[in-house]
Amino acid sequence: MKLNIIRLIFIQVLILGLSLQGFCQKEKGNSDLKHWPKGCSPVEVGKRLAEHFAKSPHFNYFRPTPPTAIVYPESCTWYGALTFARLSGDKELCTKLTERFEPLFNKEAALVPVQRHVDFTVFGAVPLELYILTKDPQYLKLGKRFADEQWVLSGEESAEAKMFYDKGYTPQTRLWIDDMYMITDVQIQAYRATGELKYAERAAKEMVLYLDSLQRPNGLFYHATDVPFFWGRGNGWMAAGMSELLSSLPKNNPNHAKIMEGYMKMMATLLKYQAENGTWRQLIDDPESWSETSGTGMFAFAMITGVKNGWLDKNIYGVAARKAWLGLISYINGNDEVREISEGTNKKNDRQYYIDRKRNIGDLHGQAPVLWCASALLR
Repeated sequence: MKLNIIRLIFIQVLILGLSLQGFCQKEKGNSDLKHWPKGCSPVEVGKRLAEHFAKSPHFNYFRPTPPTAIVYPESCTWYGALTFARLSGDKELCTKLTERFEPLFNKEAALVPVQRHVDFTVFGAVPLELYILTKDPQYLKLGKRFADEQWVLSGEESAEAKMFYDKGYTPQTRLWIDDMYMITDVQIQAYRATGELKYAERAAKEMVLYLDSLQRPNGLFYHATDVPFFWGRGNGWMAAGMSELLSSLPKNNPNHAKIMEGYMKMMATLLKYQAENGTWRQLIDDPESWSETSGTGMFAFAMITGVKNGWLDKNIYGVAARKAWLGLISYINGNDEVREISEGTNKKNDRQYYIDRKRNIGDLHGQAPVLWCASALLR
């Protein structure tokens, strides 16, 4: 009996996925980012994933024990759930997500990250979003602490970190493409919350360093200076980071034009590698690589944001963005979990290493970008 139920659920999920992929094929040339087939709208999908997150335990990479601190995939998902709740006007969901945070001021205070590293500092974006939502100063104080400490020496940095700091960059700089979401998001959130230009200027200066160091002539990015592979999610962090930054960076900032140029170059190349089902691959330019959803979600977010802000031609990129959204949500199963998500991935100068990464289900690396897309579609 139990086996039959499992089979029935599997068949229903498969049918849903095939149906959504069918929409992608039928809607060829459709650039509409407002009207969606039933069950595919950003309000419906965002609600499912945000509610799923709100009731989930703290994320620890599928280990059986709780984390010792809030990890970056949870911070990124929490941020996405909060922006979705605010933009969709869902007050009940806003309350749930706020109440999830409250124990971090008392009984769960030990989970607030203390390590000065980009992967932990991005946590600050969450209380800053809560401040934007509630105007409660306790959230602003906590969020600003993370943004401010990112540009301060602790006394334990390496010589390389001190070198970057002396040049005006954060000592957390390491020139991995992942950083350009982690650093950018907390700094631009601090700018949104306070209006203080120093935060936007920091993020922009840092972004240009990464553009100059890692972007290749084709617009894509190596994972690191010593790893010549166009890893999907890594490039996704860059795409999402530039999109977040450009959506709030004053146009008179001296680095604005350089960042926009890097963004536009990347978007043009991504168009060439989008698969028929709307997704992008684990290694973007490798036809033998598999369709990967966290990178797809981040690229979709970047294109949606570009179309919504008028940076990208809607007749071209609106089509790609719609196709990406419909393709992406076809990978959501009946438990509101995204499939085909590359597991946490270190850098390695080895193509097979990326091809062989485990394909997770419900990993917050992949849940987060779907929520970002839902928010972007509502803006």
